[in-house]
Amino acid sequence: MKHSKVGSVMVGDVVSVVPSTPSQEIAEQLAEHDISGLPVLDEDDRVVGVVSATDLPVRRAGSAGGHGPAVRAPWNGARAFPGEDRDALTAGRLMSTPAVTVHAEDTIAETARAMLRRGVERMPVVDEEDRLVGIVTRRDLLQVFLRPDPEIRLQVIEEAVVAALGLPPDAIDVHVVDGRVTLEGWLEAAGQIPVLVKLTEQMDGVVSVGEHLAAPSEASRLTARSSGGWSPSAGRDDVTAG
Repeated sequence: MKHSKVGSVMVGDVVSVVPSTPSQEIAEQLAEHDISGLPVLDEDDRVVGVVSATDLPVRRAGSAGGHGPAVRAPWNGARAFPGEDRDALTAGRLMSTPAVTVHAEDTIAETARAMLRRGVERMPVVDEEDRLVGIVTRRDLLQVFLRPDPEIRLQVIEEAVVAALGLPPDAIDVHVVDGRVTLEGWLEAAGQIPVLVKLTEQMDGVVSVGEHLAAPSEASRLTARSSGGWSPSAGRDDVTAG
């Protein structure tokens, strides 16, 4: 679970601009570093907005006064500012604000869902005072989820079933297909079911967790103890399903 937090996959060396940065310089930075957006920082390195390629103005063909049909700029800009000098526009005018940010301690899964919900490809990572500490992209997060199914299965067995619950490695059937984990079997106590599910959900590469787990009720376990033991085949009509 070493990659469960954003801080483990973010890039610390971030290209940024300030509110006074002109649009032409923004376009050059985007092209030079082959990125789609830049965080905009104030004098205290706090993220005040984000400017992307689609925030940049469209270049116009024709006279210096901007007459003539609009054509796309080399950086694929998509915004037009009639009557304004394109080169006079700055990051402060063009940026989207407030910026959508995450913290280094946020989970990979939470951040991936936020990116999908917001429709963004990258998010600035900030500290408790909203100062920039890194950047994380959808590609960074995707690398975490591209784990082979056998590797995920082995981790579930070793870290959740054996290490956390203290069960034998073959106590639970663990099936993994395209990152979707299914847990099947019997546990010693009903309280272990949500624990096992939660531990599995937190693992890198796990897309979803389904379970067909059961445990003997307290009455069944007391009866089993008095009769010398309990097995999954005993008391099946007296279980709590997950």
